[in-house]
Amino acid sequence: MLRNRWWAVVIGLGVGSAQAFAQETTAVTEVPLSAASSDEPGDFNRELLNVEEQVDGLKERVFRSKATLQLLKEIVIQGASTGARATVWHVNRLGSGFKLESVTYLLDGQSKFSKTDPNGSLNETREFKISEGAIPPGSHNLSVDFKIRPTGFGIFSYARNYEIDVRSNYAFEAELGKSCTVRSVLTDKGGAASSFDERARVDFELKCERISDAEQR
Repeated sequence: MLRNRWWAVVIGLGVGSAQAFAQETTAVTEVPLSAASSDEPGDFNRELLNVEEQVDGLKERVFRSKATLQLLKEIVIQGASTGARATVWHVNRLGSGFKLESVTYLLDGQSKFSKTDPNGSLNETREFKISEGAIPPGSHNLSVDFKIRPTGFGIFSYARNYEIDVRSNYAFEAELGKSCTVRSVLTDKGGAASSFDERARVDFELKCERISDAEQR
């Protein structure tokens, strides 16, 4: 009988311990779950709200940028149609007796083109565009500077040691609503009695027309 009572006590203690362990496990398990279920949705909602606010902010910035670009576009188009324009061309009509080594163009004191090549690549392209764009209506000045070397063949081979500097300025008037084309023409005026530095010169050709007519061509 004592043995039976002892086993009953042991079984009772075991059942009680199992119940107590189950309760503790349940308590330990349920507390984090309840905490997670209460905290995680809140954090997620806050993050989602922050993302939505950032997206709204980006949308507003994009909208403002588009509006700014549209305004700038209207200003540029309006300025181009009501202002003036100028196009500058370089034309090389030098003969085989000269080699163009350096070219410099300034429009109203600002550099538009500058290149130096003693090997003669500037002679290969006889005509090319220097600049094109809108300019304020009024007076303007085009400055050119060419460095030329005689080829010096035959008895004139000594001329290869000379460098000719041809400089010139050209003033023109750009009227409101008109497009002006200026052609800078480098020529050899020839003449057997003339020295090499007297033969090379630059002439200017000007043609102005309404901007609408120039755009249609």
